[in-house]
Amino acid sequence: MLQIDIPDFAILRLDNLVLDYNGTLAVEGELLPETRERLERLALQLAIHVVTGDTFGKAESRIAGVPCELLILSPQRQSEAKRSYVEKLGATACVCIGNGRNDRLMLQAAALAIAVTQQEGACGEALLAAHVIAPDICDALDLLLYPRRLVATLRG
Repeated sequence: MLQIDIPDFAILRLDNLVLDYNGTLAVEGELLPETRERLERLALQLAIHVVTGDTFGKAESRIAGVPCELLILSPQRQSEAKRSYVEKLGATACVCIGNGRNDRLMLQAAALAIAVTQQEGACGEALLAAHVIAPDICDALDLLLYPRRLVATLRG
């Protein structure tokens, strides 16, 4: 568990990290450099879940060896499927990271929502659902590895 006390925002007790794959952890289906090591470090505190439509069909092979659960969704109703997954885990104990329109509902449900922009960009609806916007996945994961950054950004 990762506990973060953010004055005038929340006392977060996070058990799960739920991530999109394409546009978040990967570009063109390829896992971005330096994410694997960060995910391995975070796995010591959080259960990691990658929930994806797998646009490029590479998620399973590229994420192999990363300590996480991988869920590949059917093309229909991905937004609802991602939200439902987060709710089953217990949304109040989830931090979610995404960038796409199909991430917006899981971001809305999460106790902590981080949107990333990087090469693929980010859907405006995902940005509006996020508590924090990070320029790339490494910066987003570092917010969890160095939680005082979150405190500085979100405190009242």
